[in-house]
Amino acid sequence: MSAGLEALKHISPDSGFLVAIHPHFSPKIKNHVPPDLLREEIFPDKGRAAFADPEKKALFAAAKRVDLTESIGTALENAQLSQLSPQQLDELALLVNERGMVFFRNQDLTTDRQVKLFEHYGTLDRHPAQKNVRHVVIRGNREDHREILKYTPWPSGEWHADTSFEINPLSYSLLRMEEHPPVGGDTAWVSGYGLYDTERRDEKYDTILDLWGVGPNRPPIDSHHPAVRTHPVTGLKALNVNTGFVTGFAELKT
Repeated sequence: MSAGLEALKHISPDSGFLVAIHPHFSPKIKNHVPPDLLREEIFPDKGRAAFADPEKKALFAAAKRVDLTESIGTALENAQLSQLSPQQLDELALLVNERGMVFFRNQDLTTDRQVKLFEHYGTLDRHPAQKNVRHVVIRGNREDHREILKYTPWPSGEWHADTSFEINPLSYSLLRMEEHPPVGGDTAWVSGYGLYDTERRDEKYDTILDLWGVGPNRPPIDSHHPAVRTHPVTGLKALNVNTGFVTGFAELKT
């Protein structure tokens, strides 16, 4: 295992077990001072999907729609994101709201173009561990996240919605894959709408610093948010529980 966890340096040669599992014993973590302050709530303008043609005629005139599964994921073929008009970008936002994610292959986007395009949708967010003000680079690895979980109290590879704890959660994410293996390396997606519907028929601060080797930009927070959220455009309900962040449910007694 090549993960950069401090705990891996403190394994008993006699038993093979960790001397300590909680990362606070590491000076790297204990002495970290976040450079940013806690965020205050903002009240953004109405999302661009609210201005879209429900039939998405402009978008589908420029791209062929291919739904990848019955309920989640759509590919748009024969189209370049960089060439879409503002009207088509609004309709794309609505399609993402409905289908969860939309894929474009063989794009000509650079980082500058990607940032400029995404500014159409509003203020760009910044991940807590993101150092570049415009984007974050995610590097692939071959780590077994189930094995890593033995050495840190927080999961690093669970099903999740990014930064669900934020006072202003994300509206959209735009990922660009530059390198990938010939087989595998896929990101797995799941529908929060579908999870909610299934459930209705009857739920990282130290680990970021320890595992990634960079300090979060803001101090830890104790926030409360709904376990189910309603999408402001589609009206659909989605499960909003991230096992890496959620420590309990306020209304439930233990």
